[in-house]
Amino acid sequence: MSQTVPSVPWYRELNRYHWFVLTVCTLGWMFDCMDQQLFNIARKQAVTDLVGDSEAVETFSTLATSVLLIGWATGGIFFGIMGDRLGRARTMVFTILAYSLFTGLSGLAYGVWDFMLYRFMTGLGVGGQFAVGVSLVAEVMPDRARPHALGLLQALSAVGNITAALIGLGFSQLDKAGALPFSGWRGMFAVGILPALLAVLVMTRLKEPERWRKAVAEGIGKKKAGSLKEMFGTPRWRRRVIVGMLLASSGVIGLWAIGFFSLDLNQSVFRKIYEQEARDAGTAENDRQLLRLALQSPEQLDEVAKTVRPQCLLSLDVSNKDREGNDILNKDPHQIYIAALVLRAAGKPVSGEAVLGALDDPQQLKAAARVVRDGAVQNLTRAVRDALDSVSGSSTPQSADERTRRTAYLAGAGEPQKPVGDYAEAVLARHKQISGDASWWGSITSMLFNIGAFFGIYTFTRVTQRIGRRRAFAGALVAAAISTAVAFLYMDSPGDVYWMVPLMGFCQLSLFGGYAIYFPELFPTRLRSTGTSLCYNIARFVAATGPIGLGLLTRYVFAGSAEPMRYAGVTMCSVFLLGLLVLPFAPETKDEPLPE
Repeated sequence: MSQTVPSVPWYRELNRYHWFVLTVCTLGWMFDCMDQQLFNIARKQAVTDLVGDSEAVETFSTLATSVLLIGWATGGIFFGIMGDRLGRARTMVFTILAYSLFTGLSGLAYGVWDFMLYRFMTGLGVGGQFAVGVSLVAEVMPDRARPHALGLLQALSAVGNITAALIGLGFSQLDKAGALPFSGWRGMFAVGILPALLAVLVMTRLKEPERWRKAVAEGIGKKKAGSLKEMFGTPRWRRRVIVGMLLASSGVIGLWAIGFFSLDLNQSVFRKIYEQEARDAGTAENDRQLLRLALQSPEQLDEVAKTVRPQCLLSLDVSNKDREGNDILNKDPHQIYIAALVLRAAGKPVSGEAVLGALDDPQQLKAAARVVRDGAVQNLTRAVRDALDSVSGSSTPQSADERTRRTAYLAGAGEPQKPVGDYAEAVLARHKQISGDASWWGSITSMLFNIGAFFGIYTFTRVTQRIGRRRAFAGALVAAAISTAVAFLYMDSPGDVYWMVPLMGFCQLSLFGGYAIYFPELFPTRLRSTGTSLCYNIARFVAATGPIGLGLLTRYVFAGSAEPMRYAGVTMCSVFLLGLLVLPFAPETKDEPLPE
């Protein structure tokens, strides 16, 4: 039986109130995504400032992400149930206030633990917004306009992410120029409080959907709105929530454990490019002179260690040659500095000859390192310890002549031209410049990723109306796996960023356009917000383990490769197969009315 093709486009069926509802729900979800992305951009800098120079930075940075995801999942389920019981519009007020106010408070964090608390509370509101927003839009819109309106709502969430990237870019430049009386990350989180103003608009004009009011009224004494007992006690709804949860897990893990970490990969790649440019410009001489002076006396080494962290020095793949082109210092300044700090902390003699000798003798360096690890020093970072493991396991003894040449090179000739503080200042300035340039590319990556996401979600909305939900999901899952693997394996230049990152965003986020359309179509009105939130947010409990899995693969399984995160990301792409395995059990809802 053929269907009559409508003579007008879907948006012509919307009246002024339809547009108002779509606008408010879209803004609520868009600002929600902005606050999420502000955290991704500011996370590392915030935790570093709050924890200080210690090995706990990486631990708390990863933990902060997991805490946000756990709060997200918890709030999503709680507010999803409240959306069915209390009402869509009223619940939306609480979610907007929660994520905006606690994002603002994150910028006032005094220590890492209250920062974690604010991130958890932010997550509660972030998680609840999606379910009530898409349920409200689904129930207010005409049937033909519903999937298009939901797809538009999800697509415009990318604008929130792009806005966050622009905010991050602006604050990073202000921070780099020293124009702020506070750290840039605090300013970024302060901007996140602005969406609270939207709650006022919601409270004054947004009404509960007639479909919801009717369903709740008819359900009194029969089937309670938001009932978990009915959800999991009825085979039809139980099967749908399990299918939805597994399908969402594939995309959520893919985004939060792989896609968003492309920013980290990108910054790592570009940092190496900028470091090599600095070497080519001859700035490595500052590192040599700094070490030369610092190794002349314990006092000067202590002075340098107060401000210069090992990662500030040009690290790895440094080749220092004499005038005849012979390698005369095959240990880079980063390794020398680490060895000097370890020997100093262990109470061993520190000098150019002692340090180079220790680097050539893995057993000697390991013995000193064991003293440090036994608690003699608490301010060595994880990066120092990891690098120490690397150099102490890979060094090979050199001949006496070679050691003498390298020691002489490190010692230099004549008096230094500047005091040690001047060289330290030059090294720190270069490090700040490189970090700022790498962060700039991180913001560019985020914007390109979300520009691709906008078009990916829009395309899914069009495609799924032609070929159905399941086929559209299958194509998006395959495309997400391939595009992500290609980006992680081969992205290594600015030219790659401009096409690989938008393509990855297009494919990965197209799945989320499908979630916005598909999940509300699976459940009746009395369970719609609850079912949507369960599908979307139980997946976040699973996704909270994703960053940990990526970290384990990066740090242990692929630690010997030049870019461990590349191969860890490709391995994690196998999560997209989960969605493909679930699809045969997913009901097809194209052109079907909402269930009741």
